[in-house]
Amino acid sequence: MDMVMKLGATSGVVIFTKSSCCISHSIETLIRSFGANPIIYELDTHPNGKQMEKALIELGCQQSVPAIFIGKELVGGANEIMSLNVRGKLKQLLIKANAIWV
Repeated sequence: MDMVMKLGATSGVVIFTKSSCCISHSIETLIRSFGANPIIYELDTHPNGKQMEKALIELGCQQSVPAIFIGKELVGGANEIMSLNVRGKLKQLLIKANAIWV
């Protein structure tokens, strides 16, 4: 769990995903559309992917991917990101995390 938290704190936006997950790709595209450049960890190709996936589930992610950290904090998965976006709060969160500049 510590490894995932440390990796999640390495950048303004960190996304844990799997290469075959279309929802993860959509979330990555949404975040990039604001101008952010997230760090992506693909669990199915990463040497420690299984450990990271288990840690994400222990942190409370209902599905292991996508799991999104913004501003060094676990925001959640696709539902949380989409909800923030619909409410107009995703951009503010990205700015606060210094992931984008306006």
